Amino acid sequence: MADDHTHVQDFFAPRAADWDSRFPDDGPAFAVAVGELGLSPGDAVLDAGCGTGRALPALRGAVGPGGTVVGADVTHAMLAAALRAGRESSGTLVLADASRLPLRAGVLDAVFAAGLISHLPHPEQGLGELARVVRPGGRLALFHPIGRAALAARHGRTLSDDDLRAEPRLTPLLAGAGWRLESYADEDSRFLALAVRTG
Repeated sequence: MADDHTHVQDFFAPRAADWDSRFPDDGPAFAVAVGELGLSPGDAVLDAGCGTGRALPALRGAVGPGGTVVGADVTHAMLAAALRAGRESSGTLVLADASRLPLRAGVLDAVFAAGLISHLPHPEQGLGELARVVRPGGRLALFHPIGRAALAARHGRTLSDDDLRAEPRLTPLLAGAGWRLESYADEDSRFLALAVRTG
């Protein structure tokens, strides 16, 4: 694993065991966001930065038994929590850096990424790697179960236009990485940016 992910692992590893119990009401928001990704039966989808795999059952439901679901995370403890929760039945769990995925180019139809962007050491590079593994016309969902203002308040920060998820900053960041922003929602109850792979 890259040295620049140490802080991510240090943050998530001690929180992994009780992560789901800390946010017990997020499940429906994950399911709605997955529904908006526009997956079809038989599609191949990656949950990048899958954590404890909360999105995996909804992703499996969307692509069906003939589809492919992969959950990748850089923190072993989060994947271990996903295993304890039985989520490996919904997809293959892989210990991997989202900025250097062990996948061939263009092999996926979509990527779901909950809370990932703020943990990428080099966001444009990381988003570019997600674009590399998705076919042209494939989709990306950048999701969080609460909006930017609520998240900033939770972390004791002031909401800022410098936030990677602020639309004026996110749109060119995605474009530089091979994505076109298609829709943007920043509400109290969720954040969801949907993008399409260009090229």
